Amino acid sequence: MERARSGLSRRDFVRGAAAAGAAGALGVHAPIARGQAGSNAGRRVAVLGGGMGGLAAAHELIERGFSVTVFERKALGGKARSMPVPGTGTGGRLPLPGEHGFRFFPGFYRNIPDTMRRIPVAGNPRGVLDNLVGAREASFARVGGPDMEIPVTLPRVQDWSATRVIDSLRGFLMSIRGIKPHEVDYFLRKVIVFFSSCDERKYGQWEYTSWWDMVGAERFGEAYRHILTDSLTRNLVAAKADVASALTIGAMGQAFVYALFGIGTSGHADRLLNAPTNEAWIDPWVTQLRSLGVTFEMGQEVTGLDLEQGRIARAQVRDAGGTTREVDADWFVLAVPVERAAPLLGGDITKADPRLGRLNELVTDWMTGVQFYLDRKLPIVHGHLSYVDSPWALTSISQAQFWKPGFEKRYGDGTAKECLSVDISEWSKNGIVTGQPAWNLRPEQIKAEAWAQIKAHLNENNRRPRLTDEMLRGAFLDPAITYPATPPAPGRIAENDEQLLINTAGSWDIRPEADTAIPNLFLASDYVRTSVNLATMEGANEAARRGVNGLLKEAGSQADGVRVWDLYQPPEWNPLKQLDRQRWRRKQRHILDSPGAPGRPAMRPAPQSALEVEVERALARRW
Repeated sequence: MERARSGLSRRDFVRGAAAAGAAGALGVHAPIARGQAGSNAGRRVAVLGGGMGGLAAAHELIERGFSVTVFERKALGGKARSMPVPGTGTGGRLPLPGEHGFRFFPGFYRNIPDTMRRIPVAGNPRGVLDNLVGAREASFARVGGPDMEIPVTLPRVQDWSATRVIDSLRGFLMSIRGIKPHEVDYFLRKVIVFFSSCDERKYGQWEYTSWWDMVGAERFGEAYRHILTDSLTRNLVAAKADVASALTIGAMGQAFVYALFGIGTSGHADRLLNAPTNEAWIDPWVTQLRSLGVTFEMGQEVTGLDLEQGRIARAQVRDAGGTTREVDADWFVLAVPVERAAPLLGGDITKADPRLGRLNELVTDWMTGVQFYLDRKLPIVHGHLSYVDSPWALTSISQAQFWKPGFEKRYGDGTAKECLSVDISEWSKNGIVTGQPAWNLRPEQIKAEAWAQIKAHLNENNRRPRLTDEMLRGAFLDPAITYPATPPAPGRIAENDEQLLINTAGSWDIRPEADTAIPNLFLASDYVRTSVNLATMEGANEAARRGVNGLLKEAGSQADGVRVWDLYQPPEWNPLKQLDRQRWRRKQRHILDSPGAPGRPAMRPAPQSALEVEVERALARRW
């Protein structure tokens, strides 16, 4: 049931005199410099940005015989990296590990696992991929209410059909405390509507509707809104149900549901690394890329792209001291986040490719992490924990249980045995202690407020270990949170240097493809249109693969194209999708989308065929 595509045919690659070496051939690498010629002529690539997309693009290009230099302003790995907490390592131990936010590798990720498999690690037959370990459950903690644990694997079902999928999913949802049977049935009906919508409806209707509106969150009780709609969305895709499009959340939900059943996956449904991200993944990756010939120029921020005669002639980069220089290359891969890409792609570049002119309309938000180091192992749950009633929308993972044994022997001063890594997803809501939003607080206040919200959720439940202040050996806030001398906005004293793209309803229209109308400029970042359709590591990796395929085509390379995995599409829904395509073309609603459903655009009534009436009656008997 595996689906993949290269994005290019062999015929597309054979395009003439600019052909590069065959797949896997490694040219002699040299740093990019103005006026360079010789054996690398026509094959020099400047990758602008060293995050997930930049590293993935460099990996694919260096394996196909191109000369690659990566320019990165800050740190390789981008938001996915881990980082040492300064001054915490003693007695030969490593510093305590900090991170922008905890990592999560759903089973439906296919592109990143392929990259990981190709990064060698001593003792690992499948390289970095063998550093992934599976979580068993997820938990939802409440203030003043019962907690809930749910498994992240479901019983395998033979002879798959749409009915079997829904029956299994219904049993799963009915286990969620506080949600009434009729609410589960309504939610499932909406899930079926999405699963069985044709692509035209998904992109023509559900892309313009928020997930919150599609599932009618306002119609039902607090548990339906906060657990089934909001917390599940936040845990699954780190997005807000009231602003993210139903297309994005629905597609991710479908992928995760099938991953729970072990269908269309590359492994366990919920996976984490067995060590801090740099140790387990980024450092081995960079080591491998260097060994293959990739050059990394650090502390280099791209500040401009010069367009001449319809092509990018050079890039402008600035070092930490403020000195700007020019970088020549034959090909440019822009792999910086959208908020940094938008200012670079204006003016003449937008005139050359108008699709790039609306990037500043895309929305970014704050989601970043704080780590609490505890003097005892505290595996609260074997997986993700959502603090449902937290005004800051906190989620966490107890890391030590997944990492290699001996946390206290490897990190810090020997007294910390646990890293409780917490994501803060809502920075604009008032806290329970300070009465202030997170972005109007100083670091120590943020740590104290987040700790108080966690304790409020966990200490009421006798089945949980109680958290006390005496447990704390320290805390670390992501250094991307900065404090400029002049407050950036009323009611906000902090700034965030590493924000997260939010797939708001209708944003698909604004996002560009990985290959641009400028023949030697390609994009490799998570704002690019991808199958995964979400700002994730997987989205950045997929974007890089698509961008490299475009570059190979333009270069006339004879190298094999990069394999690109699309999200798994379960075939059992195809008959209803075909029916829905007919209805969409007649401007009719989905056969299961009842009149007056939230988010439904007006559609003129039209006669139904005998088949449609029969299907609707059969489903009505079931629902």
